[in-house]
Amino acid sequence: MNLKPITIEVAELAKDVGAYIKTQHNKISDSDVEHKGLHDLVTFVDKEAENRIVKGLTKMLPEAGFIAEENQALKKKESYNWIIDPLDGTTNFIHGVPVFSVSIALALNDKIISGIIYEINLDECFYAWKNGGAYLNGNQIKVSSTKKINNSLIATGFPYADYTRLKPYLGLFEELMKVSRGIRRLGSAAIDLAYLACGRFDVFYEYGLNPWDVAGGIIIVKEAGGHVTDFKSGDDFLFGREIIASNNQVHEEFTDLLKQHFNEHI
Repeated sequence: MNLKPITIEVAELAKDVGAYIKTQHNKISDSDVEHKGLHDLVTFVDKEAENRIVKGLTKMLPEAGFIAEENQALKKKESYNWIIDPLDGTTNFIHGVPVFSVSIALALNDKIISGIIYEINLDECFYAWKNGGAYLNGNQIKVSSTKKINNSLIATGFPYADYTRLKPYLGLFEELMKVSRGIRRLGSAAIDLAYLACGRFDVFYEYGLNPWDVAGGIIIVKEAGGHVTDFKSGDDFLFGREIIASNNQVHEEFTDLLKQHFNEHI
């Protein structure tokens, strides 16, 4: 399979869907919001965006299955599967905070081979395919060259459903406040990973995530020269609900800090 033209075509689809999402930005009211959980929200925009993505992807690669956030009736298949988050950052979208994205990835045997993240409000399209490099609006991108945590800007996401590891999470958060240049929480894991890939962040970590939150960003970070692991320094970051991504230079130092706080929790 030639991944480059597929990736470029999916990037155009993501932009088209992003344009639709943007038209709905000021049309959402409280009555349009459904609660999948206390902090897990969905709107008709998420659902319509996903329908448009599924329709477009099915035309491109009819043999592929789907792992999608909003439509659990879509079937995963044995080899190729699209992993879709039609609107990553729904809470931001609902509240008018302009940080949300479309994330699409293609997996072969549960290994990501292509990824696209479209940051809607800044019109920034990040994409990558296996062994092809990572790009932002057509220009190749690389992770930062930062070598130490004390010079790093770190991104994270707050747990919104699983609070079993909240105490070690807050302990690490407190330490990072003291030893790094700062911590940012944007509300879209996909954008966090995209920003890491182009050097805006040096580290991103979070737990309690779903595959569609991280799938698109995993390969973009890797193809930009970054490193991705789970909290145990292993490779169960797609379905394992936890991730550390970095520029590679600070990965070991950061992981050592994390393990000091999480120890029995990993």
